[in-house]
Amino acid sequence: MTRRGPMDRRALFASGAAAALLAATGISAGPLPQRGGQLRLALSGAARSDDWISGDGLFMQVARQGLVFETLTEVAADGTLRAELATGWTASPDAREWRFDLREDAVFHDGTPMTAQDVAASLSACHTVYTGCAHSVHITCDTPDPSLPFKLADVAHVIRPAHAPDAGIGTGLYAVERFRPGQQLITRRVARHHKDGRAGWFDRVELVSIPSAEVRAQAIAEYMVDAADLEDTRALQAFDDIAVMPGQAVSRGIATPLVLSEARPLDNLRAPQRWWVV
Repeated sequence: MTRRGPMDRRALFASGAAAALLAATGISAGPLPQRGGQLRLALSGAARSDDWISGDGLFMQVARQGLVFETLTEVAADGTLRAELATGWTASPDAREWRFDLREDAVFHDGTPMTAQDVAASLSACHTVYTGCAHSVHITCDTPDPSLPFKLADVAHVIRPAHAPDAGIGTGLYAVERFRPGQQLITRRVARHHKDGRAGWFDRVELVSIPSAEVRAQAIAEYMVDAADLEDTRALQAFDDIAVMPGQAVSRGIATPLVLSEARPLDNLRAPQRWWVV
């Protein structure tokens, strides 16, 4: 289908970040769902001061939770809680003492197995954590907290390697190829992962920082990105090959699950894991 609508292309080319999008490659198509192709996201919220520890704009939130790292638990698009790096958990009757059993097959991108020490180091800033053995941790809460497993699914609680917490090395579906703070992140799908067959369909995912909402809209209208975060999507209403959703616009060349989380933009930050090429 042909995209239509009065939009000034000069607004796009005036942006240095957006001009770089002209080098974008095409996206391969395949059966659903099937590994292949790439996803390109135009996002707001990036800063030159961003790193893998600091920087809480949307760009780095997607980078951390949607791509590079994982959390102990995951909130699915339908709002249900699932295990991610944890395999199960139990609580004391007063919900102050928790035990989380950990996956034994989770490996950081540098080849180092994930252990309880990594989890304890990652969560120690917010919780009192004890290592029960190599693959279990105990968390003590100051007050009863029956919602702790849901809280640990938040991007603030990603699990990092204790030996290199600031290196951009996680256990996530995508490993970093290139990171330019405040500008661009390029990642590639890891060869093997515990979510194989359930998530992580793209071969590559690229995040591009475009601060201007107008330019982000222009970028998706001109086929230069596949999705963008947008609060005001009125300029894209006339394009029948762009799906307009709350807080975002997505090319119809990208398939999304029937149930799409609206907890936060881009499928609760996990679009790179859950979406795929049509």
